[in-house]
Amino acid sequence: LTGKEALTHFPSLGAPGGSGPGKGHVKQCELLQLSRKQKRLCRREPGLAETLRDAIRLGILECQFQFRSERWNCSLEGRPSLLKRGFKETAFLYAVSSAALTHSLARACSAGRMERCTCDDSPGLENRKAWQWGVCGDNLKYSTKFLKKFLGQKRIGKDLRAKVDIHNTNVGIKAVKNGLKTTCKCHGVSGSCAVRTCWKQLSPFHEIGRLLKLRYDDAVKVFSTSNDAVGHSELAGPHRHGHSAKQPALPRPTDLVYVEDSPSFCRPSKYSLGTAGRTCSREGNCDSMCCGRGYNTQSRLVTFSCHCQVQWCCYVECQQCMQEEVVYSCKQ
Repeated sequence: LTGKEALTHFPSLGAPGGSGPGKGHVKQCELLQLSRKQKRLCRREPGLAETLRDAIRLGILECQFQFRSERWNCSLEGRPSLLKRGFKETAFLYAVSSAALTHSLARACSAGRMERCTCDDSPGLENRKAWQWGVCGDNLKYSTKFLKKFLGQKRIGKDLRAKVDIHNTNVGIKAVKNGLKTTCKCHGVSGSCAVRTCWKQLSPFHEIGRLLKLRYDDAVKVFSTSNDAVGHSELAGPHRHGHSAKQPALPRPTDLVYVEDSPSFCRPSKYSLGTAGRTCSREGNCDSMCCGRGYNTQSRLVTFSCHCQVQWCCYVECQQCMQEEVVYSCKQ
């Protein structure tokens, strides 16, 4: 959450048993891996600890979904070592974690789980009337403002890695902003739009994850260069068409950036468990995922519901069928 440690899953973080009202969130804050300043903010914001846990879970699950067919499958093993390096995978982790936190905070506000924020109140929308119709806009404005304070981002002089991490964090926040849509509801007679209520709504997080995966596929390798005009160093990447050959191209605000090439992730290392034993698709990714080692083929019987019929009045009756399924897995 600080950008300095892994997005660790916290299996011990259930509802704090035996804690009195108003004090449970303080205990949950102490269990999270946060800096001193972040814990102080967490204690002052009832509902934040639960939202942070939701964000951690959301970021992990989306990362694992997007990389389910890749050599690196976003497993928790090796995450601390990975975050110490400047790989493309590290860039995605920073982006997806900041996006998950932004998304979860905005949704927590509109769901009434945070005490210091509520529905979105963007000018030009009748958000104050929206609650009368049972809707509440996602408060991205509060979410991004609080997140910048929570992460404590600062411009760091010549520290290339710090600049890269901040850039990728902001890419995640921008991805959530780009998915913000205006949703409207009509309340006129016979469905007419004589009265219309509009509010802001975030895209499903899967759409944001898919966008960040595309950014990962096109990530830009960068280095640090001095900008005499502004008096500090900047990130620079390979020359783009239309740019001067003497002046390196600056990465776009939506580009994920990295500073060193990734390992192959084929064999076990401090970054991952390797690909041995991973299931794959023979027509799709077996050759790539198995790194040329080949794959095993195994047949198994699977049971599934079939021949389902709706019975009067209110239930569905199915038979149990079996079929053979072929599973492919990478060799050692």
